[in-house]
Amino acid sequence: MGHTATQQAGTGGLTATEHRLANGLRVVLSEDHLTPVAAVCLWYDVGSRHEVKGRTGLAHLFEHLMFQGSAQVKGNGHFELVQGAGGSLNGTTSFERTNYFETMPAHQLELALWLEADRMGSLLTALDDESMENQRDVVKNERRQRYDNVPYGTAFERLTAMVFPDGHPYHHTPIGSMADLDAASLEDARAFFRTYYAPGNAVLSVVGDIDPEQTLAWIEKYFGSIPAHDGKQPPRDGSLPDVIGEELRQVVREEVPARAMMAAYRLPQDGSREADAADLAVTVLGGGESSRLHNRLVRHDRSAVAAGFGLLRLAGAPSLGWLDVKASGGAEVAGIEAAVDEELARFAAEGPTPAEMERAQAQLEREWLDRLSTVSGRADELCRFAVLFGDPQLALTAVQRVLDITPEEVRQVARARLRPDNRAVLVYEPTEPAAPAADENAEAEEETAK
Repeated sequence: MGHTATQQAGTGGLTATEHRLANGLRVVLSEDHLTPVAAVCLWYDVGSRHEVKGRTGLAHLFEHLMFQGSAQVKGNGHFELVQGAGGSLNGTTSFERTNYFETMPAHQLELALWLEADRMGSLLTALDDESMENQRDVVKNERRQRYDNVPYGTAFERLTAMVFPDGHPYHHTPIGSMADLDAASLEDARAFFRTYYAPGNAVLSVVGDIDPEQTLAWIEKYFGSIPAHDGKQPPRDGSLPDVIGEELRQVVREEVPARAMMAAYRLPQDGSREADAADLAVTVLGGGESSRLHNRLVRHDRSAVAAGFGLLRLAGAPSLGWLDVKASGGAEVAGIEAAVDEELARFAAEGPTPAEMERAQAQLEREWLDRLSTVSGRADELCRFAVLFGDPQLALTAVQRVLDITPEEVRQVARARLRPDNRAVLVYEPTEPAAPAADENAEAEEETAK
């Protein structure tokens, strides 16, 4: 059964219809005939917060396994078929979900739906030791390239582990650890699929130049026969006190280009009015070159070459306010930190000016409209609000909720949360590059002599 949403105030004329198949799959459709393309987005309600100790990284590993073939599509066929039809595709994993998405020429929509249904319904028939080992190595290499072997690469992992204590479902990041990736077995992957990759644990959105009646018929044809099953346990409780209660700090001495101060603050959970106020607060403070911290640290003090502040929205745990300052020249982190605290204290006392408030709201409004204006962005947001908050229609009114926030609400959330006793801090101190070994020096000299 399906129902059509009535157009709500603040949606900008965007609408979406919601439907549910007998096996539990939720479907959201949104027509947009401006361009002859269609986006397919499939969110599974599983991320790293659902993992258990000793098996971290399994949700992300499985995202890769989903591109290794299914009953009707062998090997790399998913990529080959979509790209051969003029489309694009990918998948991502976060703390709270795993998603898969294609943007296709409108006349190739049926192909994308068939491909997603084939792997939802039949991936286990193609999952074997060879694909498991192949993708285990791919993910381990991704970890090396994005985390372990790049400057500041482990900062997010370190700060997350500090803000969310040991045993908390958000304590580890989706990439997982090398040891846990090595420990994951083929049976672990199969059990993971059987538990989480079920129609009733997914939301499918289709946005673009579509015929809703035909699209629903295709969805019923390809997804409707997939059996319903429900062995999933609810995620562990991610709630924590609003304030950490003390400053947590680590000093990291690594071969990095410059000194740096990074910090993560506990901020309100996504889906709340307070989270929107926090988003505006960090935007005024560190969202771009007109922000307070950029003006203070980069332009005035010249103690930093970059200063940014952003919000990582989380629905099942406190969101993270992410501060990132890279020092310039010989500037010391202690002076940078003192300036940051001075600006945050002033903001907590005075709140944003009218000009700052207008600029921050316009900035967030533009970001939201940019996401909703593309078929792929809108499909993703419809899935996000359906999976995390139970109502895809909330995606269409998100802009208005940001514009409704008052300056006093922004000041209050800054005063309550942007405090030294509510953050984890990383201080990076550069080390000298390791000297080459003696035999390497000798080889270099010998090569030069030749």
